[in-house]
Amino acid sequence: MSGGPQRLVLATANPDKVAEIAAILGPDWELVSRPAGIPDVVEDGDTLEANARLKATAVAEATSMAAIADDTGLEVDALGGAPGVHSSRYAGPDGDAGRNVAKLLAELEGTAPAERTARFRTVALARFPDGREVIAHGTVEGVITDDVAGHGGFGYDPVFVPTGPGTDGRTFAEMTAADKHAVSHRGRAFRALAERLTGA
Repeated sequence: MSGGPQRLVLATANPDKVAEIAAILGPDWELVSRPAGIPDVVEDGDTLEANARLKATAVAEATSMAAIADDTGLEVDALGGAPGVHSSRYAGPDGDAGRNVAKLLAELEGTAPAERTARFRTVALARFPDGREVIAHGTVEGVITDDVAGHGGFGYDPVFVPTGPGTDGRTFAEMTAADKHAVSHRGRAFRALAERLTGA
């Protein structure tokens, strides 16, 4: 691909995700909001990639435009990898982030700090009307805190402290958006997707 900004329809209508994806991809990409007439897709896939594909395919077919979608899971080692693909609905089908976080902390109550290791995984997927796909992955290792900290971000951000280069012990919710995007799973996945799309 070459020329001006690439035009992509966002499969998500979640304003927090929309803002993050736009900030990560930057001005080289023209992001179009999902048309209001397209209903939410039932995310009943058994993998992150399957759910991302369901969402991107539905929007690409409805708009006849290239669509991008992602799905993210939090994998907690002490819980055998849960909540994983069920992260957004961990505490029930309404996807309430506060209840999801509360359930996670309750499940980990009494777990030693060294055993609270976890990771976020994101699969970002672009689907074209002709059926072509471009897929990228992003992972960040971290630990789950004993309590919430910070007021930024969304989802499990207040209880997830990323580890590794570029991190300093803050939860994602304590970071600025730019700091988070630099090290986050979604940042890594969408930067990788953008590179692959540019070369597609």
